[in-house]
Amino acid sequence: MSASRQDAIVVEGLARAYGGLRAVDGVDLTVAEGEIYGFLGPNGAGKSTTVRILTTLLRPTAGRALVAGHDVEREAAAVRRVIGVALQEAALDPLMTGRELLQLQGALHGLRRGAARERGEALLDRVALQDAADRRLGTYSGGMRRRLDLAMALVHEPRVLFLDEPTTGLDPSSRATLWDEVRRLNDDGTTVFLTTQYLEEAEQLADRVGIIDQGRIVAEGTPDELKARVGDPVLHVDLIDPADAERAAGALAAHGAIRRRGDCGVLVQSALGARAIAPIVRTLDEAGVEVDAVELETPTLDDVFLAVTGHAATAEDAPA
Repeated sequence: MSASRQDAIVVEGLARAYGGLRAVDGVDLTVAEGEIYGFLGPNGAGKSTTVRILTTLLRPTAGRALVAGHDVEREAAAVRRVIGVALQEAALDPLMTGRELLQLQGALHGLRRGAARERGEALLDRVALQDAADRRLGTYSGGMRRRLDLAMALVHEPRVLFLDEPTTGLDPSSRATLWDEVRRLNDDGTTVFLTTQYLEEAEQLADRVGIIDQGRIVAEGTPDELKARVGDPVLHVDLIDPADAERAAGALAAHGAIRRRGDCGVLVQSALGARAIAPIVRTLDEAGVEVDAVELETPTLDDVFLAVTGHAATAEDAPA
């Protein structure tokens, strides 16, 4: 197995067993250089185990993986030099300050004292923690800790950044702030491997998404490609006069699959999505049917997860 110059991560047949339990069961995936890859699944699906293997923290039971062209087993030290990692539970000293932790991280990566200090200050600015830089970590909120985790993962300017459920437990504002920073990092050329149990997060950030369930990837593609597997978008057409419903359904038959909804509504399933709104309104106007409203409903990654796994993501997986 070899990675092309465009591949940041290549995984083939990756497996990890704990006794009789296979937490990761034959995972194959490729992540292109400069891509945000969303690894989506509920708790216990195998996301974190996969990340720990790719970041050299666990040895695989079977299969192989290359990260930035280096084998995660045979070239573990080389892998560590080119990756940044922010795990769910980082073991950080609560008595140290944010500034101290960043300078220590720089030293651990071989930066000279002056360079470590300069890099730390730049990262504190980047993640908006300058005002809290001299506070002890034990006083940080959850969102501040996650931003510091991210800054520490960036000290050595990694080519590939692994984020393991980075927004779990964060409030909506903190989550949005971290999303913005991930986008900026990616715009700067960093490849991001993002595990998440939040369907919305994968849809917001990822160029491509792999859905993992019970240790296996059950679907992969762009968010739009995955949603297309569920079916075409549906337009909800609400009419002013219920007596027009049957005439409206007949007039709209050429625009897609038609279903009635209640007394004065028609559902039109169309691959055109939003582009079908104007033709639908025009057709109804020509038929003398007055329209109250037209709303577009597109499939979500929630729908995809249900379609490909046969069960819904758990209620606790939904973002606040």
